[in-house]
Amino acid sequence: MRHSPSNADLSESPAKAPRATSGSQTLLRGLDVIDAVVEGPITLANLAVKLGLNRSTAHRLASALIDRRYLTFVPRQGYQVGPKLLALGYLAQQQTDIVQISRRHLEELAAATEDTVHLGVLDSERALYLAKIPGRRRVEISSRVGERHPLTSTGLGKALLLDDNAAHWRKLFDEDQASGSPPADYGLWLERMRGYVKVGRTFDLQENEDMIRCVAAPVRDASGSIVAALSVSSAAQYMADERMEALSAEVLAIAAAISGDLGWSPEIARKGARRTPV
Repeated sequence: MRHSPSNADLSESPAKAPRATSGSQTLLRGLDVIDAVVEGPITLANLAVKLGLNRSTAHRLASALIDRRYLTFVPRQGYQVGPKLLALGYLAQQQTDIVQISRRHLEELAAATEDTVHLGVLDSERALYLAKIPGRRRVEISSRVGERHPLTSTGLGKALLLDDNAAHWRKLFDEDQASGSPPADYGLWLERMRGYVKVGRTFDLQENEDMIRCVAAPVRDASGSIVAALSVSSAAQYMADERMEALSAEVLAIAAAISGDLGWSPEIARKGARRTPV
């Protein structure tokens, strides 16, 4: 007897698989369109070439995204980010908990270096410490979560200032000196800061706490702006100049990983999102 397919047979028919695959492909192509537009306004012709699609397919995908307000079209400029994407980006930023996002990275760094790791943000011209992961060494670091430290005498604070200009540096330096920071020479401080800018990380050479040194680096968000900084701190006996240089690569890698989780990418840096102080 010939078998007639039941409803259950039809629901499991392989004929439905191509449609699901096609739908997934369309979704991925739509996301590719968004990725292309995020980099800046793009014409239909350039969009088609960038995605390897014909113009009609690229136009269809872009038009669907315009209908849903993910994209907009500006004459003579092309497609660009729409209000829905801007709103979603704002909501994502509001819901971002930088401590939660960075926690596993900070713990990884503390385990690898065996030293104390901090995370901090800028707060009213001070470095506010949000997290502290103790290392395995028996080294007492006096910092506490919730404390605010001077920007110009801490490695973490200086990392928060890497994008600032020299005029602002001088203002903060003078204010920190007047408020009780350990005495320092501005000429030497400025020379070091300019060197730090070139390599993207900073040092604390016992400038904030006696016999404590640290290596620090900034954390950036999707716009390329510095939103936080992290540091590895230890006793000077464990922080010879050679080790601090070697630690720099690890600290920069962890800072880049956290920045990546916040939406930053190397392309942003290549486009000049960072400002170089004068």
